[in-house]
Order: sequence, then C-alpha cells, then structure tokens
Amino acid sequence: MAASSAPPLRAADALAGTPVLVLGGSGYLGRHICSALTAAGARVVRVSRGSLSGDGTDGGGADGDGCRSVRLDLTAAGPAELARLCADTGARVLVNAAGAVWGGGERQMAEANSGFVSRLTTAVAHLPDRPRLIHLGSAYEYGPAAPGTSIGEDWPTDPATVYGRTKLRGSQAVLRAAAEGSVAGTVLRVSVACGPGAPGTSLTGVVAAHLTAGHGELRLAPLRDHRDLVDVRDVADAVIAAAVAPVGAVTGAVVNIGSGQAVHVRRLVDLMIALSGLPVRVVEDPALHRTRSDAAWQRLDIARARRLLGWAPRRTLQESLRDLLAAAGSPPAAVRTATAGGPGNSHGKDSR
Repeated sequence: MAASSAPPLRAADALAGTPVLVLGGSGYLGRHICSALTAAGARVVRVSRGSLSGDGTDGGGADGDGCRSVRLDLTAAGPAELARLCADTGARVLVNAAGAVWGGGERQMAEANSGFVSRLTTAVAHLPDRPRLIHLGSAYEYGPAAPGTSIGEDWPTDPATVYGRTKLRGSQAVLRAAAEGSVAGTVLRVSVACGPGAPGTSLTGVVAAHLTAGHGELRLAPLRDHRDLVDVRDVADAVIAAAVAPVGAVTGAVVNIGSGQAVHVRRLVDLMIALSGLPVRVVEDPALHRTRSDAAWQRLDIARARRLLGWAPRRTLQESLRDLLAAAGSPPAAVRTATAGGPGNSHGKDSR
C-alpha cells in the first residue's frame, strides 16, 4: 500500500499558522519542502532567484500551491539583507535548501554552499527574535566507507569532491554558530533524493527522460556504485519533523536523512526500466565521463533521526520511481502495469 503524503498530526498541530521561510524554494528539494509545510498548515514564504508565480509575477503574491514567493539572489545578498528578509517575513522557522549542485563550477559551489551559509548564520545571530535554522547538508560530506558499512553521524568528514567539501563547510558554519549559542541550528545530512521531479542532471532524471522519450538503447557510464536513495517527499517530512522537535534536543545536532539501505545503481536503472514496461537495452560505456567519482559505497545509519525526530522513510523505492516516471510523462498505463516486485529495496526497513 502506498504511504500517505499527509503530514503527521503532531506536525500539523505544531506548525499551523507558523511563518516559515524556505531558502532555495524553487529547487528540487525546496519545492517539495514548501508543499509539505503548506500541507502542515504553515504560512510558507519561499525565496528563489527567479519568478515562481503561475502568473509570471516576480514575487510577493501567492503561488498556486499556497506559498508566497520572494525573488532574491541569495548568493549576492549580504547579512543585513538576509536579516531584513527574516524579520520582514516574521519567520519562526528558517529552512536552507539553497545551494549549487553537481553541474556548477567550483567557484559557484563554494559561494552557494559555504559562503552564503556563513552570511546567513551571521544574519540570524543578529536578529532580536531568532528563528530556528534547519540546514540541508549532504551525505557527500562524509569520507569513503567500505562496502557493508553503515555511516553514522560520527563518521569522519573527508569528502572526495568539490561539492562535498563546499557542502561540509556550509554545515560546519551552522554547527559553529550553534555551538556558540548564536543560532538554534540543525544540520540534516541528506542522502541521494529521488522521486517526482528529479533533476535532469541526476541519474534517475537522465533515465526517466530517456524512458519518456521512448529510445531503445540507453548508454551510461559504468554503473558500479551503491547509493542510499530516499524519496524527496520523505526528506520534506524530515524537515517538518525537525521543525517541530524540541529545539534544545536538535540544536547543534547532525542528523542523517536517508533510507538506511544501499542500492546498486545498475539495479536502480533496471528497476526503472521494468517499471516503464519498455524494451530498453542498457549499455555501460567506459568512455563516458563520470562526474561523481567519489566513494563507491553509501548507506546511512538513520537511528538518530528515529530517536531525535521520530522520523523514518515511509515510501518504497518502487513507489518513488513509479511517481518519478509518471511525473516525467511516462505513459500511466505502462507505469501501472509494470512489475512492482522487480529489483530494488524497500525504504520501509532499516537494513543495518
């Protein structure tokens, strides 16, 4: 049975009418976080660089999903401007889902993932009525792990990529501010998110686009790694859980958000093809450039999320990928009739 997308009653009660500011609200994670917070009754203002409103306005009005949008280039905003933004919106909860992902250059990632976060913590520290800050970090902040390992929050932070290093510096800025008592900050280290609307630069996004186009042969770089995959809507639920948790219990905490499982990426691709019902042949081409030459194994220990947040992933990998394919335009009949019991693991159990 598919898991309900409704927020827990505790969250709906606790967040009803609460002003929440979501930075990076137009991104993949940000969009789902905004929708989940709105469903929980929060008064959501999302901030992004471009226009979000259905009527093409620059911001200040309500969007179709009930959120209000503000247009601001966060990487260019100084602490004073960020502080005004927080004060003007009356935010009681501040979610940082902003940042540059894999496709960006080193300078862009450094500015968006670390420089901006430092300015944000400075801004929050000088507010007379500080909101709690929930910062979305990344599992790529951790160092490499041997196959079979579950990566806990005390695992060494030794990222192998520019993305991981810049994300780590941003998380460290939040943790330093929390240790100094100037910000009630929490870091959620998120594994690989998948589900509806996955970006075209991600593996699942690339495969979904290929299947939607109906091409017969899919050429990819060698599929050797294992990844911890979590539904993007479960990530949004984790943000809500962090927003309603006792502030003293989560301030200064790093909390892993993942499925607690490792999925072989070839198995992931095969499952997407099986769910599509299309006769697609996969060719693993060593000549194709690999942009993510980091650790080969990733499985997060999510016990702390269960303990501190009362959170656990609710959606299966099959459900996540079916919804991804449907959102990408794969024929609904093919998605519905595909073999749901194909390869892949359930997100409903912790395999540690």
